[in-house]
Amino acid sequence: MAVEVGAKVSGKVTGITNFGAFVDLGEGQTGLVHISEVSDEYVKDIHDVLKVGDVVTVKVMSIKDGKVGLSIRKAVDKPQAEHTSRPSSNRPSGDHFQKPRREFNNGGGSRAPRKPVGGKDDFDSLMSGYLKESEERLSSLRRNTEGKRGGRGGRRS
Repeated sequence: MAVEVGAKVSGKVTGITNFGAFVDLGEGQTGLVHISEVSDEYVKDIHDVLKVGDVVTVKVMSIKDGKVGLSIRKAVDKPQAEHTSRPSSNRPSGDHFQKPRREFNNGGGSRAPRKPVGGKDDFDSLMSGYLKESEERLSSLRRNTEGKRGGRGGRRS
């Protein structure tokens, strides 16, 4: 039986490198599970998750030029509830953050950090929140320092 894209097969880990693990699929075929496809969690060292001789279930992701790309994390069936963890709202799907209330104070203190809606702390939403807050701070600094640079006239000798 030839391995097809999308198929879930069982295989044995035959080798481990710093970028992934090689899995023997039987019938002389071997595939690679990239380290990013080993687990849903971040994997710093693949040796913490897999070892040579482990029997794993993998999903065939691609076959190109005789090279078979595999995934362990996509071979695991997840409950439907995990896929719909984002709360429903009328906002566009790219807007993960609540709009902050504008509080004007003369103390120059910082605002409390924004919390993602629904508690989902994925990298993209954290980075977009950071960039947005950074831009707001930079524009506020520019506004506050423009009038303090001397304005009209040249240098005084």
